[in-house]
Amino acid sequence: MRRRIPQLICGLFGLVVFLCYFSSHPTARSIYLTVTLDYWQIIFAFTLIVGAISFVRVNLRGIERGEDRSYRIASLVGVITMPLLALIWGLKGGSPFMWVFENIQVPMQSTVFALLAFFVASASYRGFRARSMQAAILLGAALLMLIARSTIGDMLWARIPEAAEWVRTTPAMSARRAILIGIGLGSLTTSVRVLIGIERTWLGGEK
Repeated sequence: MRRRIPQLICGLFGLVVFLCYFSSHPTARSIYLTVTLDYWQIIFAFTLIVGAISFVRVNLRGIERGEDRSYRIASLVGVITMPLLALIWGLKGGSPFMWVFENIQVPMQSTVFALLAFFVASASYRGFRARSMQAAILLGAALLMLIARSTIGDMLWARIPEAAEWVRTTPAMSARRAILIGIGLGSLTTSVRVLIGIERTWLGGEK
């Protein structure tokens, strides 16, 4: 019964939202907008709370086991300190919260994104080796896009930007649409499995 009730609620609300999405009736549209705009914010708030609690629990367990203790302590201090600063002094300019955000969090984010550039370059070097015809085509398209996005493209040939735009809007867009269709079919299949009760992993177990 503990699992049956959540399944019935999920199936009922999923069916209502599904029917309201494809209906043009004013009441159905109102219900759909209310669910997607208002209740979505409530669900997002609860998921944020669940994520924060899970983050704290995982790091506390890691500290007890002695795994990366200093990093985990710093993470917990940040998670606890930032909400306290916002609640006590607010979010206005010049507040301690904004000072920590602008002088600690923003530089750390910039550092992470800067490090990602090196990982992308390393992965590109390994992935774009022309070991086959398909890899050679991928390498040529990547080089064309890189040259077209820089100032060297116009200097070498005036039509390089046009060729790069054609690659972006025709072959690349075809592959992107195929991927999006696959994602849509996978999402639809998973949604149907959840609504009819076949997929139960979201309840915390597989049975």
